Amino acid sequence: MMQSTISTLPPYLSLAIWLPIIFGLIVLAIGRDTNAALVRVGSLIGALVSFGATIPLITNFDNAAHGMQFVERSPWIERFNIFYSLGIDGLSLWFVPLTAFITVIVVISAWQVIQKRVAQYMGAFLILSGLMIGVFAAMDGLLFYFFFEATLIPMYIIIGVWGGENRVYASFKFFLYTFFGSLLTLVAIIYLYKVSGGSFDILMWHKIALTMKEQIFIFLAFFMAFAVKVPMFPVHTWLPDVHVEAPTGGSAVLAAIMLKLGAYGFLRFSLPITPDASKYLAGFVITLSLIAVIYIGLVALVQKDMKKLVAYSSIAHMGFVTLGFFIFNEMAVQGAIVQMISHGFISGAMFLCIGVLYDQAHSRQIADYGGVVNKMPKFAALFIFFSMANCGLPATSGFVGEFMVILGATQYNFVIGLLAATALIFGAAYSLWMAKRVIFGKVANHHVAELVDVNGREFFMLGILAVAVLAMGLYPAPFTDTMQTSVADLLAHVAKSKLPF
Repeated sequence: MMQSTISTLPPYLSLAIWLPIIFGLIVLAIGRDTNAALVRVGSLIGALVSFGATIPLITNFDNAAHGMQFVERSPWIERFNIFYSLGIDGLSLWFVPLTAFITVIVVISAWQVIQKRVAQYMGAFLILSGLMIGVFAAMDGLLFYFFFEATLIPMYIIIGVWGGENRVYASFKFFLYTFFGSLLTLVAIIYLYKVSGGSFDILMWHKIALTMKEQIFIFLAFFMAFAVKVPMFPVHTWLPDVHVEAPTGGSAVLAAIMLKLGAYGFLRFSLPITPDASKYLAGFVITLSLIAVIYIGLVALVQKDMKKLVAYSSIAHMGFVTLGFFIFNEMAVQGAIVQMISHGFISGAMFLCIGVLYDQAHSRQIADYGGVVNKMPKFAALFIFFSMANCGLPATSGFVGEFMVILGATQYNFVIGLLAATALIFGAAYSLWMAKRVIFGKVANHHVAELVDVNGREFFMLGILAVAVLAMGLYPAPFTDTMQTSVADLLAHVAKSKLPF
């Protein structure tokens, strides 16, 4: 893995991190429910400005360059050699604008829905946005850990304050699972600091020659945190409960971005720092991933709550991601990253669609709907489109990543590829079965009869996501081109390890 030089460009990454945090603090400082309109406008301006600050990262990114780009580095806690060190490469580039983009969508989605503590709601999401971008940009181990853990606080508040009836239980479950899963990671970070001669530089950690025992310990320590965050089977049980109780915006951000923090950790820490252990334990991770793809897909099929169904489908889709990482070929790893980006669009859209229905009918039960198309034709078209994308319809972003992972898995082992392909069948089954029962048929009851089609705000919000899903499905090259060099460098680094593939 190559060391990178300090960027001479403006501090785009710092702007991407701190602009939403600053706007969030301003919103919290000035906002009261008496001037909620001003809070909403200010929050939208903050989200749009923050998203705009991420665009230069895409336009100035050099696809052929090796190592990190847009590097910023300055002393933070000099006594312990801790630096405020930022940088991105092809592995992390797209997650920065994706995070800022989803934040804009979430602010728009809450425009009329959130009526109490508006400033606190908007401020929490803006601050959360900056912290999540910090995870993707941090190149100092302790800085990464700070951002990684700090994301728990605003999401805990979002679930606990604006969630459903069991929000306190769900918020505690979310916090305890993810926090305790990360404790061993801190131990691993301190150990790497010691064996590296007193450095928290992640790129330096990539160069450390560790014994197999050391690598297995460090891999398992990181695995505990990242597997819970993804989440992987069998540490996935917190996610459905949290999704059911979280407000719509919380579910959208959790599925679209926060789950990716764990998957990104595998790319930045597990594979390059512990390549021998990653290969040695690849069969274990592949097995857990296939269980998530197949078994969790079957679990999704029997769900009665729409949010729970989409939550379980997220676990199944993220199983594709971890499967692709530990197959160790370029097609599969690229496909896994594409799947992460695509899942950000699709899962966010699915939860927002469910939120639109819930805001009117106050139910997430599939049995309480039927014939929605008769009352909400525009919404029905968008819902069906996202459901089709969720099950991997060609020409949508949902197809690209899954197809690349299946292709890479087939090259690695035909049986693994065949088992992974079953997810397409299960995905079609649970997505279209839900869509059929909710959208089509006669108007089921008076609650459905009273539904009103999406307004301009909701149509714009869902329409933008539909355009993103379609654009990525029809022309994925801008995404795959930017990650090609970084993926090749990562796999070349892993290939130098002692054990054969």
